[in-house]
Amino acid sequence: MPDNPVRPRSLLIIGGAEDKVGRVTVLRRFVRRAGGRKSRIVIVPTASSVPDEVVDVYRTVFTRLGSPHVSAINPETRQASSDPDLAAEVDQATGVFISGGNQLKLSQLIVGTPLGAALLAAYQRGAVIAGTSAGASVMSQFMISMGDEGVTPRQRSSQLTAGLGLLPGVIVDQHFDQRARYGRLLSLVAGSPSLLGMGIDEDTAAEVTDEKELTVVGSGAVFVVDARQATTDAHIARRDAPLLVSGAVVHTLPYGAVFDLDKAELTEFVERYPDSAVTSAKDRHDTATAAAALHH
Repeated sequence: MPDNPVRPRSLLIIGGAEDKVGRVTVLRRFVRRAGGRKSRIVIVPTASSVPDEVVDVYRTVFTRLGSPHVSAINPETRQASSDPDLAAEVDQATGVFISGGNQLKLSQLIVGTPLGAALLAAYQRGAVIAGTSAGASVMSQFMISMGDEGVTPRQRSSQLTAGLGLLPGVIVDQHFDQRARYGRLLSLVAGSPSLLGMGIDEDTAAEVTDEKELTVVGSGAVFVVDARQATTDAHIARRDAPLLVSGAVVHTLPYGAVFDLDKAELTEFVERYPDSAVTSAKDRHDTATAAAALHH
């Protein structure tokens, strides 16, 4: 048996507004995957407009869940992401948590920098990389940086920007059901049918192992759309026109579902009954509220 067995590559892609004061199912999963009481977690709050509050909330949660070492790095410029001290902090991590906020900010400040390379290297050596909301979108090679919301897919209603490239072949969207983002995700996979679309509800995570096996955790669902065999008019439709998308295969995956991303098919499902008594969506969005509850 090798002295240093290769650890599986692991992502925890969270749809945002995950429970921080109840059973904390999703965040508990992250800490456990990062090593529990042996974990070393780094928080990246760069996408947020209130990074200090974000760090305070997540440090409190991760410490309560048993992590003995929780630190934070927050490059405020692209040049700062070349600081070797930031990469060194990531090099020591068993888990990295990227917060929500503005995903375009993550692309501008981190993607394609030494810090971005350090995150990829950490993932490849087996550190768990988790991201919520904006931090979820940036996991993919091509991420949704902006776009209209609604049910109907429309031509040119969304924009793709370079992401970290941890999950190739998939476009990730978040706050999926709560913000009616079905249309924008479907419009993007219609235009790029080689990519799977993945929409993740709030308080829900897609745990992806080795870019292949997706396991759903949390109180909502993960929506996967496969348009590889679909018929679409995306190449000729005028701007803002509703798109024809016929023959796309849709998978709605609740807690307990296991899905093969390579084959785009369900491989296992065990019925779960997650705790419904979580805080309201409004409260979960409010970092200040979460901080007050955690420090009560």
